[in-house]
Amino acid sequence: MSPHDGEAAALFEPERRRLTRLAYRMLGSMSEAEDIVQEAYLRWHGTDRAAVREPAAFLSRMVSRLCLDHLKSARVRRETYIGPWLPEPVVEQAFDGDADEDLSLTLMLALERLSPLERASFLLHDVFGMGFDEIATTLDRDPAACRQLAARARKHVREARPRFSVSADEGQRMADAFFTASRTGDLATLRSLLAENVITYTDGGGIRNAARNPLFGSDRVSRFFAGFARKMHYETPPVLYRGPISGLPGVVTLEKDGLPQSLALQIEDGLITAVYIVRNPEKLRHLAGTAGLIPS
Repeated sequence: MSPHDGEAAALFEPERRRLTRLAYRMLGSMSEAEDIVQEAYLRWHGTDRAAVREPAAFLSRMVSRLCLDHLKSARVRRETYIGPWLPEPVVEQAFDGDADEDLSLTLMLALERLSPLERASFLLHDVFGMGFDEIATTLDRDPAACRQLAARARKHVREARPRFSVSADEGQRMADAFFTASRTGDLATLRSLLAENVITYTDGGGIRNAARNPLFGSDRVSRFFAGFARKMHYETPPVLYRGPISGLPGVVTLEKDGLPQSLALQIEDGLITAVYIVRNPEKLRHLAGTAGLIPS
């Protein structure tokens, strides 16, 4: 390795985790985020670094642009995605225990409903503290337009956030209770935990069995899980992880087919308002590296 390679790595590596967080929020995929950041690392090696006054800002712009280019093709793929699309679940260890609100599944889903430019403007300004002049350079728009993009995005994000927070301990207690009830077919307990307007999303990506459409209402959702328990002969799978999943209480289990599954719950005012299940194995593969959850 040449001295120049060592210099490039020394400047880049302290920024890698932050850049990965930025790319994950933009793309909703940890594996794609890591690929984008690695592409940025390779490009950084070929950059005239002597002309770069602020490496951190320069790298943020580079990753943002790479993500925007990637989103063009990702949008096309998601239009043909089989069943509900959910972001890849992130467990607490993935970012060294830094699983704060801006990584939550609720925020990720709100971002997914934004245009790529709205998403970038909001993230770069509200989450990463970048000024609108710099954002304008990154997005090739004028500062006033970027300010409007961020304002529209901020409004959508605020509307999507839960109205009532729940403590980590209470949230995990409810997640454990729901997990047990859903696997034992305890219909009464399921109904007591669910809000009337609860919604369930199951993301199998056309690879594993999953509901092709969201399930609405406490009666339908509780009967769905009770029926699933009967189908699985009331067997409770091994729990690989229990704790925050994309900022929400949940569990990761090892299912009968030998593949993992993540379950995360949104809880408001003491009741479960949303159930997010990821079964697509391509979205769970990264857990092996970030948390050591998946047996080899």
